Amino acid sequence: MNTKYPLSLTSWGDEEINAIQSVIKKDSYSMGELVQKFESEFATWSGCKYAVMVNSGSSANLLAVAALFYTQNNPLKPGDEVIVPAVSWSTTYYPLLQYGLKLKFVDIDIDTLNFNLQALESAITENTRMIFAVNLLGNPNDFTIIKNFIKDKNIDLIEDNCESLGAILNGKKAGTFGTMGTYSCFFSHHISTMEGGLITTDSEELYHILLSTRSHGWTRHLPKNNLVSGTKSDNHFHESFKFVLPGYNLRPLEMSGAIGSEQLKKLDQFISVRRKNANLFQNHFIDHPHLQMQKEIGESSWFSFALMIKDDSLKSRDELIEYLSKNGVETRPIVAGNFVKNPVIKYFDYEVHDSTANADYLDQHGFYIGNHHIDLSENIEYFKSLIDLFFK
Repeated sequence: MNTKYPLSLTSWGDEEINAIQSVIKKDSYSMGELVQKFESEFATWSGCKYAVMVNSGSSANLLAVAALFYTQNNPLKPGDEVIVPAVSWSTTYYPLLQYGLKLKFVDIDIDTLNFNLQALESAITENTRMIFAVNLLGNPNDFTIIKNFIKDKNIDLIEDNCESLGAILNGKKAGTFGTMGTYSCFFSHHISTMEGGLITTDSEELYHILLSTRSHGWTRHLPKNNLVSGTKSDNHFHESFKFVLPGYNLRPLEMSGAIGSEQLKKLDQFISVRRKNANLFQNHFIDHPHLQMQKEIGESSWFSFALMIKDDSLKSRDELIEYLSKNGVETRPIVAGNFVKNPVIKYFDYEVHDSTANADYLDQHGFYIGNHHIDLSENIEYFKSLIDLFFK
């Protein structure tokens, strides 16, 4: 069966290929000046002071969680409670497990698919040390309300913004509302370095911790005067293999930095086209009798188009998915559905706050189709015609 509406498309052109070739000509592939250049450009674009590139969005989440354990004042510690939404990708949750944190799962809002704000507010207790907010499928959370919940409280706010690059709330970019924000540059995301991710922050201390833990926990990539090791020695022989933090090797390739710079030049146009596609899609499905569409908060960057079959429909999701597949439309579940239902949960220290009824509904009724950086008018009209026939 020919694919008539794909989930993902390449966003590379000659510029990205030429960027790779320029690295090959230099014959220097490990993290260097082109990664630093992309980090500086991304920080400027996001409006944050600092950006650190890593080898994936999943690694960005891992490094962001790790960094909070090594701050001088009020670091996280094993057993601390972290509030998470019940719907996200697995690598939102895994770093929290790996660092011995206790997860408190909170239900989603059935319309926005982000945090149910009433449930979130009631879940916050004196034991809560962190909220890991996930901006789902391009849609920012309402951080005006969330930050009001935690003002004057000892709670870190971190954003998993891996699916929502370019989303905006009240003129401010998603990923910049918390202490740190994480991003993915995977093939199917808003920009692609194929594998890659970033972390942004305005904290100089966290920036220095990220630089160290990204590369083995050594001091080599830290500035001479830094907030991790103090003042570095001028003796390169001794200093370049001085380990001060438990770290990883999460460094990106120099090619990834070169590609990222080219993709970033195109990002605003990519998002503009995605929003035009979304306007057309909303015109067809925002008030559909059988399908419920994700409701936008602020200005979504529309990673994809999430839909749920309504309860009173006589058709099932599985019937619709099979029908769409036979007609060349690629679909997938909404992220990982209700994560608590996955067998891996047995390894977690966790609790479910109240209930996850909305996440359960999404898990059983939801799916999404792709949105891209190119005009999808014909694809969307084709999809609409299939839906009309299916529910006729």
